[in-house]
Amino acid sequence: MKRICNVLFFVLVIFSVLSVLSISAVWSEAAERIDREKLVKRHTITLGKISDSELLQVGNGEIAYGIDSTGLQTFFGNTMSQWGWHSVPCPVEGSYSALKLEKFDFHGRELPYRTSAAGQEKLFTWMRENPHRINLGRLRFLIKKNNGNLIEPKDVQKIKQTLNLWEGTIDSSYEIEGEPVRVQTCVEPTTGSLAVKIQTDLIKQERLQIEWTFPYGSPGKSGADWAKPENHKTTIQQQTRYLVTFKRQLDNDIYYAAAAWKPDTILSETAPHTFVLTPDKSKPIFEFSAGYSPQEKSLEVALFDIALRSSQSYWQHFWKTGGAIDLSESSDPRWKELERRIVLSQYLLAVNESGSLPPQESGLFNNSGWYGKFHLEMHWWHGAHFGLWNRWESFDKSLKWYRDILPKAKELAVSQGFTGARFPKMIGPNAEDAPSGIGPLLIWQQPHPIFYAEMEYRLFPTKETLEKWREVVQESAVFMADFAFFDEKTNRYILGPPLKTVPENNNAKTTLNPSYELSYWRSGLRMAQTWRERLGLPREKRWDEIIQKLAELPQHDGVYLLQENLFDTYTKWNWEHPSLIGMSGMLPSDGTDSVIMKRTVNKVWTTWQWDRCWGWDFPMMAMSAAKNGESKIAVDALLHPSYKNAMNKVGLSMGGPFPYFPSNGGLLYAVAMMAAGWDGSPKIHAPGFPNDGSWKVRFENLKPAL
Repeated sequence: MKRICNVLFFVLVIFSVLSVLSISAVWSEAAERIDREKLVKRHTITLGKISDSELLQVGNGEIAYGIDSTGLQTFFGNTMSQWGWHSVPCPVEGSYSALKLEKFDFHGRELPYRTSAAGQEKLFTWMRENPHRINLGRLRFLIKKNNGNLIEPKDVQKIKQTLNLWEGTIDSSYEIEGEPVRVQTCVEPTTGSLAVKIQTDLIKQERLQIEWTFPYGSPGKSGADWAKPENHKTTIQQQTRYLVTFKRQLDNDIYYAAAAWKPDTILSETAPHTFVLTPDKSKPIFEFSAGYSPQEKSLEVALFDIALRSSQSYWQHFWKTGGAIDLSESSDPRWKELERRIVLSQYLLAVNESGSLPPQESGLFNNSGWYGKFHLEMHWWHGAHFGLWNRWESFDKSLKWYRDILPKAKELAVSQGFTGARFPKMIGPNAEDAPSGIGPLLIWQQPHPIFYAEMEYRLFPTKETLEKWREVVQESAVFMADFAFFDEKTNRYILGPPLKTVPENNNAKTTLNPSYELSYWRSGLRMAQTWRERLGLPREKRWDEIIQKLAELPQHDGVYLLQENLFDTYTKWNWEHPSLIGMSGMLPSDGTDSVIMKRTVNKVWTTWQWDRCWGWDFPMMAMSAAKNGESKIAVDALLHPSYKNAMNKVGLSMGGPFPYFPSNGGLLYAVAMMAAGWDGSPKIHAPGFPNDGSWKVRFENLKPAL
């Protein structure tokens, strides 16, 4: 009996200890949770001047408003959306089918590409520029000075403008000739309407009005042409004491706009496409809202109080969910700059790049890239990070695009004599491959949809996911297999010519076996085979043969080359994108040797001309360095001092056409990978960061990379 009691006592003690340890562990985890509000708010943006480059935005991923320091678009700012596009009439009869195609030799057969403008410059240019994303409208203050003249930027004094990231609101305070003005600006996330509250005695003095102007479309940077009022129409559809709705027609393109306000506001048309709101002078406060829509039936606006509450709820939910990284306990003095870039990039990409179409290089900020069109090879850099940050729904909206354009992608492949689906580079919502001396010859966008499918399956390993991507994965891989040419002389499958590589500085007619593309072809076909197995389908024998016999990654003197026989990779071609490091970083390392890869990482780091690169090259370097055990280089790459790696006060990247959002997306993917790990990463905390005590990386809700 005594022995039994001793055993029971021992069991109780063990149970008590385990309970205490369990409670302690839970308490410890809770104590270590990141204070997300504190994290976000320590990077609140405060501006003290008017600038077209340090311009704040509010938006919801489908529409975004650039707001200058007056709280509206008085001097700078655009309104751009995922759905707002315009085409001018084609100058040539026959449109797209009239373009003459350039022929390239593909191992004895001719491939037709949209690559030459010779003798057809007007049509070539029209196809590149149309459709173009447009500036939907401009809302600006008309504020009179005491002498009756309208204010200029120099008249806006004592500026203090704050973007509250936690709530998605902009608070702008300033003075006009000593008179205080306060403007609160936000977007109601469901309707996408802009809501504004203005407080100033300038209203009572009848010196403040709001002008709403609509431009003609333009392929230029602003997306607006203000000099062609005769080329478009603005028609009032409805007008009451409380609101107005407009129908906008630009050639064959139509959209709608609406504004709502408090009573006793006067609306007047002062010029074609120009309308002025004059607030009730009896009160120093004025509130109004304005919105845009591609369809009249979906046109809604929300007044300020409702919009403010919705914005606060939306953004607080955004920051409380998804991933988070806190670096504040690090001893490396660069922690705050890296954390600032991480936080601001999350906000900017949610505003600009979480919509229903793949983003353009400059998001919804302007058309500084390519007329508002999006580049599918860059879609990865804009959006893949959403998967690692546990915000897949923000990426998934635009991934539907691949299923939508699959018939068009299959047509493109057939037109060149291939099977499967070939996804183009530069396109607009009509899915037409834009002509270019480079774009139609690129191939590295082709495996992207397979990569995205694999990311989604890891997050949601269901039959529904498999069926959702079934055809896209299959047809993507079918083209890849058909594009790989079997060279009987060398008994191997090869890539090219013709093709343009990731750096785009190569000769398409002579390029053979670029290293990045070879590795991605292996990864893509491997994942496509796995996809078939998950669906219960047999493996494609030819795909396995290609994987086995695909050309080895080109190397020389113990390091990889950009492409086969390019022996001066590190002396003559060490500028533009160092794509050869992307094989083991961005990509899952298929076909690479770990020893050679590590040497390659170090050689690229020390020999590349980083001021001749692009903004996403730095996180690509960081990813490869992290995966290959060079964690110090990884952090140094993220914070490289090159102006191409700079992010200004509001988080906008200088790494390409300004602003250049692939830099922000690449940064977020890299830091998530460095924190949460990747396939085969060391089983240690934050394996991509230095393990010398200089970086303390606290993170939550991040997913490991492939």
